[in-house]
Amino acid sequence: MGSPPSSRFVILSFLFFGLLALNQCSGTEIDAMVASLHVDASEASAKKIPDSLFGLFFEEINHAGSGGLWAELVSNRGFEAGGPNTPSNIDPWSIIGDESSLTVSTDRSSCFDRNKIALRLDVHCGSGGANTCTNGGVGVYNPGFWGMNIQDGKSYKLVFYVRSPESIHVSVSLTGSTGQQKLASADIIVDGVSNWTKMEVLLEAKGTDPKSRLELTTTKNGVIWFDQVSLMPVDTFKGHGFRNDLFDMLKQLKPGFLRFPGGCFVEGEWLRNAFRWKETIGPWEERPGHFGDVWKYWTDDGLGHLEFLQLAEDLGALPVWVFNNGISHQDQVDTSLISPFLQEILDGIEFARGDPNSTWGSVRAALGHPEPFDLRYVAIGNEDCWKSKYQGNYLKFHAAIKQAYPDINIISNCDGSSKPLNHPADLYDFHIYSSASDVFSLNTKFDHVSRSGPKAFISEYAVTERKDCGTGSLLAAVAEAGFLIGVERNSDAIEMASYAPLFVNVNDRWWNPDAIVFSSSQHYGTPSYWMQHFFRESNGATLLSSTLQSNISSSLVTSAITWKNSEDNQEYLRIKAVNFGAKNVTLTITVHGFEQNSIQLLGNAITVLTSSNVMDENSFNKPTKVAPIETKLQGVEKMDAVMLPPYSITAVDFLLKPANIRPVGSDSALKSSY
Repeated sequence: MGSPPSSRFVILSFLFFGLLALNQCSGTEIDAMVASLHVDASEASAKKIPDSLFGLFFEEINHAGSGGLWAELVSNRGFEAGGPNTPSNIDPWSIIGDESSLTVSTDRSSCFDRNKIALRLDVHCGSGGANTCTNGGVGVYNPGFWGMNIQDGKSYKLVFYVRSPESIHVSVSLTGSTGQQKLASADIIVDGVSNWTKMEVLLEAKGTDPKSRLELTTTKNGVIWFDQVSLMPVDTFKGHGFRNDLFDMLKQLKPGFLRFPGGCFVEGEWLRNAFRWKETIGPWEERPGHFGDVWKYWTDDGLGHLEFLQLAEDLGALPVWVFNNGISHQDQVDTSLISPFLQEILDGIEFARGDPNSTWGSVRAALGHPEPFDLRYVAIGNEDCWKSKYQGNYLKFHAAIKQAYPDINIISNCDGSSKPLNHPADLYDFHIYSSASDVFSLNTKFDHVSRSGPKAFISEYAVTERKDCGTGSLLAAVAEAGFLIGVERNSDAIEMASYAPLFVNVNDRWWNPDAIVFSSSQHYGTPSYWMQHFFRESNGATLLSSTLQSNISSSLVTSAITWKNSEDNQEYLRIKAVNFGAKNVTLTITVHGFEQNSIQLLGNAITVLTSSNVMDENSFNKPTKVAPIETKLQGVEKMDAVMLPPYSITAVDFLLKPANIRPVGSDSALKSSY
């Protein structure tokens, strides 16, 4: 254990016995490399980590929102996905019946000015006579986004608009994937619907099927129009429309910020298909929706500007709004013509943080959120620095926003890590997608960047080389963790960092890998998701100065922080170590600067992320095959060193002893989070 502690000197050394047997790449070999970490815990060398350092980036890609986090179950609910002209494609709606009993078409008769397409059903059969409708009637069904997850005992709110020159008799049903099993149903018999009429039905499921569908059928001869058909689970998060299980995955990461809504989704392949915030607020049935031509699918924009701001607030995260600056992948607006785009963004900022009596703040208040959102960051464009109109457009946006909102932090698309920016900015955006070795090696990227200029916003990072990442591997996660150790260590030069992309619907994988994989009824975190758990206590923590002595520094990185646990209100010392090598590493740790007896072996824990093969992945069948394993260390056993397995992430937590410490074995020990 070394010398006995003096009043200002403490030596910590410890052993995690269970890890000695873990050696995934060297067979029976248990020889370990040796390294030592020296931590200076004195106040003079400590640095406060930004409260917002680690957060989330949400982009509408891979059906992350539409058919994912946003809980709407009907796909193409307004029949607009086929375009504004008729006849149009109503996919994925399908017909129940045949041509002799039913004709389905579209026309422009909707009562919603921005959503003119409506569905028309000409029913040729009836409830009796020569042309009797088949049992159950004829009509249409919607399978949702690769199946609706209908669960026994849960309630679902169905809303739709209907009109007919005569009375209607419509059956609404939730059925199994083939339509044979009926899980919930209701009959709607109404007179006087010659004008568009809103119908609401609460359906309670009497069975479960993750591949369910919604059916609208009738046995009455005549003409019926339908429009804006929505089915939402009643139990979304706080009633805000977010799918509970996916929201919880985000909440577990304790994000400091939420960047939204893209990404390339913000730009569009063409400006006509870019995300326009004003088209995404107000009653859902009045939102026109748009085709995301970068990721090639339609979204009804139920998850709009207000919902993104609400999501950030529900997560306890600062919103970071990325907006279009008149530039898409294929076209650009000249700076001399940018004023309308600029005004749209000023209006969007006012909508988010304006007084309830302001023009756009009053719109927000009328939509149910009178209190302003805490919008402190905006990004002018996405990956646009190299485009010819960006500099001119950027300067126009920067000047106007700073004049109206001088406290807002403005993020430039241009990388300021290698050379100073030639324009004013509070932060600069930095993206990294590469191989595992390249991403890991970037842990030193920001060691020598200027501390006096704009800080970095690493808004997108991930290992993306297929041979390294698969669809989400341990190897990728370990490399990314090594990179984040460097981010944490350089948090005086880096304001924020987020992984990308966040979500992927397994049925629409446009980008690979992703943090969270889901279907209509299942989800799991990839190793890169679980890797982020090791950094969720770092926001607002204190970074301690530390020195690593090793002849394997090219594959080993470490950091030391002190952080406060909100659950037990205790302060902890956390040592993180990332071993990106193929051999065990014995790590000894010395800590200088704490008062004598300020560290107590109570509630200490070692958490490790590793697996038997570097390319191991999680799946629906094995969702936690590669996930953190936490081991509690109780008592005062003799401890000599920490054994770091090959390709692993390790965190060691020590409780910093308060004035009146509870005895070892009491219930004050830190509870496992996994």
